Amino acid sequence: MQTILSHISQEIGEGIASYRSIPGGDISSAYQLQTETKKYFLKVNTNPFALAMFHAEQKGLQTIEKTKTIAIPHVYVVGSLEGKSFLLMDFVEAKRPDANDFRQFGTQLAQLHRCTQKDFGFLSDNFIGSLPQSNRLHPDWAEFYWHERISPQLKLAYDHQLLHKKEIPSLENALPVFREIFGVVKPSLLHGDLWAGNYLISTDGTPYLIDPAAYYGHSLVDIAMSKLFGGFTSSFYDAYHEIIPKSGSDGQQIELYQLYYLLVHLNLFGSGYYSSVTSILQRYF
Repeated sequence: MQTILSHISQEIGEGIASYRSIPGGDISSAYQLQTETKKYFLKVNTNPFALAMFHAEQKGLQTIEKTKTIAIPHVYVVGSLEGKSFLLMDFVEAKRPDANDFRQFGTQLAQLHRCTQKDFGFLSDNFIGSLPQSNRLHPDWAEFYWHERISPQLKLAYDHQLLHKKEIPSLENALPVFREIFGVVKPSLLHGDLWAGNYLISTDGTPYLIDPAAYYGHSLVDIAMSKLFGGFTSSFYDAYHEIIPKSGSDGQQIELYQLYYLLVHLNLFGSGYYSSVTSILQRYF
């Protein structure tokens, strides 16, 4: 750890007065670093894929940061020393959100979603949790969602004997369903993994996004994930939909977008998510 701290000190140009282990790292160990001028948040991970994961996180955060729509913790250092990969960013002092905070958060997420590009995907691949996430560019949303999201997770679940072959839809079955339900979709810059553990409200009321799995996709994907496990209030959704209105097929779209995250959880955490996955598969395919 001292080698990493010495390297960080050189990179940021000031000494580290103290550091302590803190909660907040689901996959990595987390630390708060204190210098004479500010606090930093440090993540450390010994897994072989960790450096690639941290670089992907940095790219996602920087892409969101450039939009100037919603705050993110600025990333200062990403590196690897002595078998330990690390990422250093701003430490955000957080508070429990109130209704006004959620309204501002909903508004700013919608503004992020208005950032667009020609194709669906991202400049590079990244991770969803600890699983690789392909972001190969596609001009067609239904094809992107099948080839880069649903199909790889179905294959992984089948390979790990978490799903039976008869439960897995084919490309020929899935694409017409996707095209009918999704309709015409414009690429939006997404957080990509928007559950309640991946946002913070700072003590001054500023919403922050953390731990993105960023790419350009349908804006409703972030909303679908936010509804899957809760942690977001009606004031958040009301403010969001003042800028990006609901459509008539939101309910079906949300279910199909939640399918991806449920498959990810099935592959990461096992058969506890089997019934949730298969109920959606049976309903649509």
